[in-house]
Amino acid sequence: MTATENLKPIDSSGDRQVGSRSVSDRLAAGKALRQTLKRSDHAAYHPPANREDPIAILEAQAENRVADLVPIRYARMLASPFAFLRGSAAVMIQDIAPAPTTGLTVQACGDMHVSNFGVFASAERSLVFAINDFDETYVGAWEWDLKRLMASAVVAGQFLGGDRVLCESAARSVVQSYREHLHQYADLGYLDLWYDNITEADLLQALPAPSKDKASQLLTKARQRTHLQVLEKTTDLIDNQQHIVESPPLVVRIETIRRGEPIIETIEQLIQNYLASLSSDRRFLVSRYRILDVARKVVGVGSVGTRCWIVYLEGVDASDPLFLQIKEAQPSVLAPYTETLCSYRLPDNHQGHRVVTGQRLIQGAPDIFLGWGELDGVHYYIRQLRDMKGGVKLEPGKFRVASLPDYCGICGWALALAHAKSGDAAMLAGYIGENDALDDALVKFAFAYAEQTEQDYDRLAAAAKQGRIQVASEF
Repeated sequence: MTATENLKPIDSSGDRQVGSRSVSDRLAAGKALRQTLKRSDHAAYHPPANREDPIAILEAQAENRVADLVPIRYARMLASPFAFLRGSAAVMIQDIAPAPTTGLTVQACGDMHVSNFGVFASAERSLVFAINDFDETYVGAWEWDLKRLMASAVVAGQFLGGDRVLCESAARSVVQSYREHLHQYADLGYLDLWYDNITEADLLQALPAPSKDKASQLLTKARQRTHLQVLEKTTDLIDNQQHIVESPPLVVRIETIRRGEPIIETIEQLIQNYLASLSSDRRFLVSRYRILDVARKVVGVGSVGTRCWIVYLEGVDASDPLFLQIKEAQPSVLAPYTETLCSYRLPDNHQGHRVVTGQRLIQGAPDIFLGWGELDGVHYYIRQLRDMKGGVKLEPGKFRVASLPDYCGICGWALALAHAKSGDAAMLAGYIGENDALDDALVKFAFAYAEQTEQDYDRLAAAAKQGRIQVASEF
């Protein structure tokens, strides 16, 4: 049985059942959950005295990663507390999973933060805004995603130089937008929800100037990021054939990953395995392309150290390139914490399949080449590389800090849509309500966890100074 065959609607206990109640009944049922868990209770963050060492959690993850890349991961996480937060989803879930929840479940992103959004092209080549990374996706509590997103808004604001007032405004924008849009989604039919997405017109209409101007620039740049642009930027003509340009240690050509077998032959076997995950029309399309080059690529912050390849394929001729990214999928950091939350668990005997199923459920307009494969017992998912994709760089000097609340509001909207697609929008809306009771509570939590992040970042810096971990000098 595949993951999608086993999916059924979610009820208030997190179990799956056939059938549904009226919108008004579900709103009332959600509201009734406040008797069990007050909205103000979400403000609490009290790390236990025996809290697991966050560095030990990162070291445990490193055991299953490419050893020579782990120092790059630590280097990237040490860039700032915000970078640390981005790379430490495993640390945060162990901190927040023990807290009481409503029991309402969704297809959670699992690594929700303000840099995990962007624009990308739908199958119809229209730009939409949504979550863009699903490595940790799993069935989980809606609170986990929202808490992590709000904490990241505060940490990002601090990183960008914002004062407390601005950081609070950014966090409030997340939850306010999330709340308001859930109430809108509560009344939609399931097909309307399925087809709904945040279009570029929606995005521009929701933003005030000058945020609208910056968004227009982002959209224009994304439209220019075609496979031909990738070809121009990432390859060179060598011996009358295009080859991926190396940029050690981030992009490196490796001759073999199996003893005595050329890398291209190995990747061809993985691609053949991947083709079985595609619909027949898309399988036919991919089969028309041939692999010309392969390189190992370091991506992200939290993902650094997992196996990742970029593959250059050619169709009719050099003017018809296709670039695929093959990325290792390891077990979700959420998985150990979901057994007591709900009886339903997304089938995860193949981690690439898990990632793809989660993305298809909550992203709304996934890549037409999105699929999964396996090689030598290692699970992967495959997607296009950078095709009409773009994201906001939350870095000092590159992002106007005063625009952070506007941007965070759009992120809250995208998270609400993801949760509405995979959960029960009416029950969520009923629990959250229409006033700012939950907003106030989660803002308190966000600042408390931002302080925890600062402390953990300092622990990582101390571990580097003491030689406990190795940190790359170039990354």
